Amino acid sequence: MHEVSNGASALAEAFRARTGRQAAGVWAAPGRVNLIGEHTDYNDGYVMPFALPQRVSIAAAPSDDGTWSVTSLNNDSTKIFHAADLEPGMTGWQAYVAGVVWALQQARHRVGGADMVLTSDVPEGAGLSSSAALECAVLTALADLNDLEIAGLDRAKLARRSENVFVGAPTGLMDQAASTLCTVGHALFFDCRTDAAEQVLLDTAGDGLEILVLDTKTPHALVDSEYAARRASCEEAARLLGVPALRDVSDLGAALDQLADPVIRRRVRHVVTENARVLTAVDVLRAGRIADLAPLLDASHESMRDDFEITVPQVDLAVQTARTSGALGARMTGGGFGGCIIALVAAGESERIGREIAHSFAAAGYGPPQYFTAIPSAGAQRLQ
Repeated sequence: MHEVSNGASALAEAFRARTGRQAAGVWAAPGRVNLIGEHTDYNDGYVMPFALPQRVSIAAAPSDDGTWSVTSLNNDSTKIFHAADLEPGMTGWQAYVAGVVWALQQARHRVGGADMVLTSDVPEGAGLSSSAALECAVLTALADLNDLEIAGLDRAKLARRSENVFVGAPTGLMDQAASTLCTVGHALFFDCRTDAAEQVLLDTAGDGLEILVLDTKTPHALVDSEYAARRASCEEAARLLGVPALRDVSDLGAALDQLADPVIRRRVRHVVTENARVLTAVDVLRAGRIADLAPLLDASHESMRDDFEITVPQVDLAVQTARTSGALGARMTGGGFGGCIIALVAAGESERIGREIAHSFAAAGYGPPQYFTAIPSAGAQRLQ
């Protein structure tokens, strides 16, 4: 808590230096990593993310002129927007801030002007939801500044609406739900059909384990077009099978027998088995058997590689090296075609295994990855 307090105080001081007045408070919202459950969200399935210690932090105070100003210390730029600017289609990083104001107003909440100064240590472009962290941090700050009583899940939905409609990015609810709802030491078991959420204990340290997150630093080539193609295949499969979504497939063998296209068959097999893996992972964690996550992580990666075909050589090499270097289990996490892997490892082993992966990348001619130990952390909150 001392480190949190120091960081908040430093940001409050940066706010005073930039604006010439005191901040009313400091708020933060985290990035997230998905423990298991990939491409299940838009199939009405299950996911299980947890919040990272990396976060977007915002110092803010009401303004008297009815405008919103936001300064990013990361890129040393300030953007100012007015009520007339709040139209979907705005571009630039400030759209994620303006979109939250717009979404709150669309939901008939009164939102006064504000000055905001922010900083972030959530890696961008790594699939760790830096945009959702920004949205949820802004929303948390504005809700407090304007005395808005908004339930946690409703906050997540407002943040998603700002990204979907105002920014124009077709994300699901998982990122914002994780950034808003997660609690320290827990993963969030989330039902993407019903929005039911359950905090599931993920006490890695208590079991002598830790979770390595490694960003392969691979450009997300073709991610938009390939994502759309995967989603279309799933929707077509559900139509052919006569079910609302692939979540509703109860007999995988019978379903595969009805599908002639081998590509669609592989897509269905991934989604159905991945949903089953999430449910098994929940049971494993409820029973306190964290080490038993390992074969589920391995099977998830193999399914993403072979059936959903969304991995790339750098990601596969990282997973393979993690396993041969002693990880209990490892898999790609995120939408695919680059990004991060996670590995379940013995306590104190993340640094060594990260170095082993970096060595394998250098030998293969790939650029150096970045890695850290992920600690299940708190969702959006006021820091001071």
